[in-house]
Amino acid sequence: MPGLSRRAPLAGRVALVSGASGGIGSALARALAARGMRLALLARRVDALEELAAKLAAGGTSATVHPCDVADRSATRAAVAAAAKAHGRLDLVATCAGVGYHGRFGEHSPEEVEALLLVNLHGVIHVLQAALPHLEGAGGGFVVNVSSVAGRLAQPDEAIYSASKFAVTGLSEALAIELAPRGIHVLAVHPGLVSTGFVSQAELARVPESVRRRAIAPEAVAGAIVAALDRGRHEVTVPAYAAGGYLLHTLAPGLFRRILTRVRAGAVPELRPPRRA
Repeated sequence: MPGLSRRAPLAGRVALVSGASGGIGSALARALAARGMRLALLARRVDALEELAAKLAAGGTSATVHPCDVADRSATRAAVAAAAKAHGRLDLVATCAGVGYHGRFGEHSPEEVEALLLVNLHGVIHVLQAALPHLEGAGGGFVVNVSSVAGRLAQPDEAIYSASKFAVTGLSEALAIELAPRGIHVLAVHPGLVSTGFVSQAELARVPESVRRRAIAPEAVAGAIVAALDRGRHEVTVPAYAAGGYLLHTLAPGLFRRILTRVRAGAVPELRPPRRA
């Protein structure tokens, strides 16, 4: 199956989107519906899923609702199976469900760490393991994994979150090679700070003001995802200029760390190095 070309007959193909109750997942579902795809919507919040499905239906898109917590492997497997049965096939799977914590490493309880890893990493794996047989049964398809800029550039005050997203990035890079012979194209998405309810106000206060001012809309991320699929890309960063940090980190890691420390310490005083006497 070639890239998601605008000339391709997308109408009637099926996209399964986890985390579709809000944020990037909801925006991506709407963007794919605009391209003529049918939708299978997964998330925990049934009311939000049903509201989105109703809006899509009003626009002529067939959308089904499959409530589940992606941290629960059995529930996820059942929801994906129900989605495939309802539509008869799956052609694209997008793993958009995620949670985030801001705070120093030692401040996280073991329960918080486990919950974050269960959703951000195991949740992605649960969805993919359940959905890949259906993509293969359809003759190939697409996988879209939402990682983060923090999955390429580790962030202080977000150590566990960065670790979970680094894992998603690594998983995506490996699967891009492993699944290509089966006709499955893998795209890893690295958004910066997105304007959603994903981050609480207390945690948002720990993000530098310069970053908060440049927060991007989930619709911008969804548009970049569809454009990247059109071009057959395996990775996309939103906003694009954030990818410049990858190069700086590679060529001058020490300089990058000093800059990052200075930027983040403005919002998190605990990161400031002690003054010398």
